[in-house]
Order: sequence, then structure tokens, then C-alpha cells
Amino acid sequence: MVDVAWQETGVDVQDVAERARVLNRLRIGDIVFHRITKTAALLVLMVLGGVIVSLFLGALPALQEFGFGFLTTQSWNPVTDKFGALAPIYGTIVTSLIAMLIAVPFGLMIAMFLTELCPMWLRRPIGIAIELLAGIPSIIYGIWGLFVFAPFLQQYVQPPIIAAFENIPVLSTLFAGPPFGIGILTASLILAIMVLPFITSISRDVFDAVPPVLKEAAYGLGWTQWEVWRYVVLPFTRIGVIGGVMLGLGRALGETMAVTFVIGNAHKISTSLLAPGTTISASIANEFTEAVGDLYTSSLIALGLILFIITFIVLAIARYLLLRINRRIG
Repeated sequence: MVDVAWQETGVDVQDVAERARVLNRLRIGDIVFHRITKTAALLVLMVLGGVIVSLFLGALPALQEFGFGFLTTQSWNPVTDKFGALAPIYGTIVTSLIAMLIAVPFGLMIAMFLTELCPMWLRRPIGIAIELLAGIPSIIYGIWGLFVFAPFLQQYVQPPIIAAFENIPVLSTLFAGPPFGIGILTASLILAIMVLPFITSISRDVFDAVPPVLKEAAYGLGWTQWEVWRYVVLPFTRIGVIGGVMLGLGRALGETMAVTFVIGNAHKISTSLLAPGTTISASIANEFTEAVGDLYTSSLIALGLILFIITFIVLAIARYLLLRINRRIG
């Protein structure tokens, strides 16, 4: 009777059953795909949680021994087991900030030139050169910085700077001392060169994504290229630009080998940017294999925990800025 009813309505029973099997198979595939992606996301959280727990447990002896003074003391003496993280924290923050102050304007200007001003025959070679800079290993930057860049700064750049700022109140303090070649400023310049390709590449890509009709309308109003870039391109792409800047800042904060070669690796804080210093990553790379004793090892792990917290704070600030921009845009 059912088959007769289906036949009277003109519906093929086999066709309906085949469609049901196909829908059931697709539904099963969706369920499996959902569970796989959920498992992958939870796995990331588990790995992150494991890293945090392992760093905290490893740093616990040093934190219990020194307390909050571990963050406010710059003494680092493995012989007497007296450790403080202030000098590496200072070096990490200062070198990263100086690197970003140099790399961000240059990166944005290069991206603007490539997208708005550069001739077509020159655009591809410059783009390839920037991508090659991003692919150079950090140890190569360190070797080049130690044997080529630092001697050049020591002989031709730092002496004129010291002489020029000798009688200026603030600048004489920032650029005081003998020209070592290596130091905070040299490490900052190397970091700026390293993060420049990331900022430039991301900014170039988001600048290319601006609808041409917006720029053509601005040009039609008589705006100059600078005004179009300042008031049309940059506001339209600010979320992507901020993302590229934060990516470069994360690279600068965690860079190890290149900074280790050129920063001088001195556990002290100096007001002069020409003086040697150290960073968290450089301290860990230099001393972890030589760490003797649980307290020494725990202090180095505590440095890693502090670097993790600094990176987390930077990313949180970036997300907050992007959230405010999205809310303002609506």
C-alpha cells in the first residue's frame, strides 16, 4: 500500500532512499570533521597549558628563594647563587622597543612605495629581496652583525655620535662611553633588520587589498598620494598593519642567537645604549648548558617564564587594540 501511495504521488522510492543515504553520509562526515577540529583546538590549549605548568614548576624554587626581589635585582652571580632578572628584562624590552621604533616606519614606507609608487619592473625584485631577508636564519644575522656590522659601527658610526652628543644633557647619557661596537644599540639595529621583512610583507599585502575605487575617488577629489595613503589606505588597513607590527614585536622579544652575538652578554643595566647588556633569551642560551645546581637552573627557567608572560601581555594588548578598532568601526 505504501509503494502504491508513493507511486501515485510520482516519487521514486529508490531515489528517496538514495538521497537519505547521501545525507546521512554527509552528516556523519560533518560530525567527524567537527570532532577532529575540536580535538585539534583543545590539543593546542593542552600544549599551552603544559608549557605554562612546566615553566612554573621549574621556576618555583627560584621564586620561593628570591621572591619579588628576583624581578627587581640585577645581580647575577652563579658562584654565590644570587640571581636577579632585572637586567635581562630591561635588555629585552629596550632592544625590542628600539627595534620597533626603527622597523615600523621603514616597513610602512617600503610597503607604501611597493604598492603606490614603485614601477612594475622594480616591484618584483624588491619584493623577492624582502622575502629573502625574512628567510635568512637568525644565526647568520648574528655572525654578520658580529664580524661586519659591529666593527663598522665601532669605527665609523659610534665615535661621531659620541662626539656630537657629548654636550647635550639627555643624549650625552644615552650615547656615552667608549665605542665597543657591540651593545644594546647594535642588538636593536640587528633586530630591526630582522623584523623589517615581516612588517613590510604584511603591510604590502593589506595595502594591496584596498579597493581601487576608494583611492580613485580620493584622487578625483584632488588628493595627493601622501593624503590618499594617510587618510584612505592606512585607516582601511589598520587592523592588518597592527597585526603585522605585533608579529614583528613577538619576533623581536623572542630572538635569541642574533642578539646573543652582538649584545655583549653583560648582566648589568646601563643608561648608555652603546654599553653591553643582555636579554632573557640571550641569558638562557648562554648559560643553560653551564647551569650547575637546582637554583641556577630554576633561575634560568624563571627567566623563560617571565619572557612568556611578557609575550602574553603584548598579545593581550594587541587583541585589545584590535577589539577597540572593531568596535569603533562597528
